Amino acid sequence: MNKNLSKYALILLLTFVLVFLMNYIGNDARDRLSRALLTGFAAVVGLGIGLWIYSRRDREDDRNNFD
Repeated sequence: MNKNLSKYALILLLTFVLVFLMNYIGNDARDRLSRALLTGFAAVVGLGIGLWIYSRRDREDDRNNFD
């Protein structure tokens, strides 16, 4: 497994667990499980897109290759 891929997967997993627990523990509504799952999943998708853009930016940096 690629080192960056495993690092990003760990970051995404920790983000999901943290956001899920914050929403599940802090919510008193009847549908708190579904809300916590959807919020955690949305956070992982958003962060995943951001990390993908960030990793592509580092690979295709032609501005600093002027030598």
